[in-house]
Amino acid sequence: MHRAQSPTRKYEEYAYVLYFDPRGKSSTIRGKNGIIITALGEDGLTLLEILGIPNSIFEIGEKIYIGKTDRTKVLSVLGKLEYDHISSAAQSELPDIVETIVTTNEAKFVEYLNNARPLTPRTHALELIPGIGKTYMKIMLEEREKKKFESYADLKDRVGFKDPVKHISERILHELSGESRMNLFVKR
Repeated sequence: MHRAQSPTRKYEEYAYVLYFDPRGKSSTIRGKNGIIITALGEDGLTLLEILGIPNSIFEIGEKIYIGKTDRTKVLSVLGKLEYDHISSAAQSELPDIVETIVTTNEAKFVEYLNNARPLTPRTHALELIPGIGKTYMKIMLEEREKKKFESYADLKDRVGFKDPVKHISERILHELSGESRMNLFVKR
C-alpha cells in the first residue's frame, strides 16, 4: 500500500547574522554554549538562534548557509527567537538586514505584489503595506490586470509608488516585532 508523502517542511537555506557572541549561552536550548548567533532567515524571515562551528569567524550582516547539508560555519540551528528576546544590538541591525533581503529578493516580493489578494471583504493585503493606501492599491490592481509588474522600478513607473523596498521592509519589521495581527511576509 502506497502512502501519500506528507508535505516536507520548508527549512531556511540562508540567514543573515544580526549579532553573535563568541562565548554565548543558548536561550533556546539549555546547556548549549559556544558561538551563539542571532540571525534572520532569508526566506521565512524568522529570527533564529544558531550555533557556530568553534573558531569560525562571523560578521554582522554576513549571509550564512544554514541548509541541511554541507554547512561550513554552522553546527546547528538551535531554534526560533521572539523579537523581545533578541539583544538590542541585534534589533538595531534588523532594519538594514531586512532592506538587504527585500532588495536582493526583488523577484519574490514583486511576485507577492502581483498576486496579493483581499484578506477580508474590507481589507486587501496590499493595504497592510505602509505607503499603499486605497488610491495606490486601486492603481496597482488595475495595472497588474493589464500586465504583471516586473520589478520595483516597473512598479514605481506605472503606479508612482515610491521606494517599495522601504515600505515592504517597514511592514516586515512591524511583523517581526510582533505588533501585527496578520503576517504577510514573516512565517509564524
